[in-house]
Amino acid sequence: MENTTDGTWDTMAVELNDNILETLRELKFTHMTPVQAACIPLFMRNKDVAAEAVTGSGKTLAFVIPILEVLLRREEKLKKMQVGALVVTPTRELAVQINEVIGRFLQKFPQFTQMLMIGGNNPMEDVEKFKERGAHIVVATPGRLEDMFRRKGDGVDLAGSVKSLDVLVLDEADRLLDMGFENSLNAILSFLPKQRRTGLFSATQTQELEKLVRAGLRNPVRIVVKEKGTADSATVRTPARLCNYYTVCRAEDKFNQLVAFLRQHKHQKQLVFFSTCACVEYFGRALEILVKKVRVHCIHGKILFLIFAFVHRCGRTARIGNHGNALVFLLPMEESYVNFLSINQKCPLRKMPAVNDVVDVLPKVKALAQADRAVFEKGMKAFVSYVQAYAKHECSLIFRVKDLDFSSVARGFALLRLPKMPELRGKSFPDFQPVALDTDTIRYKDKQREKLRQKTLAELKLRQQDDDKTRTKKAVGNHAWSKQKAKKNRRKKNAAKRKRAQCSDDDDQDIEELMKDTRLLKKLKKGQICEGDFERQITGGANH
Repeated sequence: MENTTDGTWDTMAVELNDNILETLRELKFTHMTPVQAACIPLFMRNKDVAAEAVTGSGKTLAFVIPILEVLLRREEKLKKMQVGALVVTPTRELAVQINEVIGRFLQKFPQFTQMLMIGGNNPMEDVEKFKERGAHIVVATPGRLEDMFRRKGDGVDLAGSVKSLDVLVLDEADRLLDMGFENSLNAILSFLPKQRRTGLFSATQTQELEKLVRAGLRNPVRIVVKEKGTADSATVRTPARLCNYYTVCRAEDKFNQLVAFLRQHKHQKQLVFFSTCACVEYFGRALEILVKKVRVHCIHGKILFLIFAFVHRCGRTARIGNHGNALVFLLPMEESYVNFLSINQKCPLRKMPAVNDVVDVLPKVKALAQADRAVFEKGMKAFVSYVQAYAKHECSLIFRVKDLDFSSVARGFALLRLPKMPELRGKSFPDFQPVALDTDTIRYKDKQREKLRQKTLAELKLRQQDDDKTRTKKAVGNHAWSKQKAKKNRRKKNAAKRKRAQCSDDDDQDIEELMKDTRLLKKLKKGQICEGDFERQITGGANH
């Protein structure tokens, strides 16, 4: 079926709860999309569903509404530690978005609790939160969910809690498999009851996905939502009304190109994705200053997005039948990513020439950093996080951190100096010129923050002085001890020398007397003296 509107919510074939309809109106969702019109009635008639639809076709409401309706219609109400619905999704970002949508509906259903289980925080926090509050609806990423199932020793029995499960949803199932979660999914499925409703949503159908369908769903109804004008949905993974472009530029030109592009399209709504939340904080602050008369909102949910998935990011536009455009900035060494997207992700891109009349805004960003330590520190953190995210890119054959021109990237980040980090250790960067400024002297614009920094610096200085005094005192003590030891050693040496000299004199005297006795003995043998004379002289010599 084509991706056009398919009637209003009030005309749906099944009756929906009034509070659900009211929330839909508050969210300004007046019309259903085809995937919603097809999936919701089937779900509510206890059918398993395997739906294939492009990103941005409204899949989230297609399973959130059935989850709420199924739980509301339970004969036996859920207890505190019973899980009624489980949504598994590949990324933290998507999990947060789904959890927020569910939260909007649950404002009118306080009898239900929800919980987000994703990586990035201490798993024991999730354990304690679940033990304290339980969760009727759980939204999770596979790794953290599998880990929670195995934490019975920590006092949480998630395997026991899901025995009451009514609905399982595997969202972006193709991505779950692409990202290597097959083993985790099989482990998770082994804990779940067989009597449940299961919904599997994906942008494409593959052989690997077919195996998952057979393992996790029972005689599912298959739904394929095709884009208007496409004969085969498997050839396209993004909405037909979405035009995808790419442009190639050096790392040091990328931000200038972005600012120029946003200035030219300031009258349109723009969504800009960066690889990390630190980059969002830094460049978002710069854009507030550089793009005039435009409101800039920084949204990242304190989540570090280590994987850049263009297909799923660009699907945030051209949603629910609307038109949209997506543009990705690539470095020259990354241009082969275009072919990868076209062949492997079924997402062709058209090349967009670089923006003309680009103004170099990087000096202004540097000036911002020199005027406010907060901006300086944000830039350093953004650079570090960017390099670390690049090193963990899912397409590592194309995005290789060893090929990055760190000097060019640093210039593109308008850094005042390079940070100390393992990736830069032992390398020289003659193409990067740090500013002639002691960055320790840069002050915070926030007076309270600067006051606290100065206090900390003063304390560190006092501590350093105390350490220096201790080292000096110890050095002086060591010097005096060394001096005394040397003097003692000299006395020992002189005494030994005198002893050797005395021994030497005694030896000389003994030798002289022995020679005298020898001469007397020779005279005796020659008859020159008699024995009486010999004895007298020998005895006299001895008494002398």
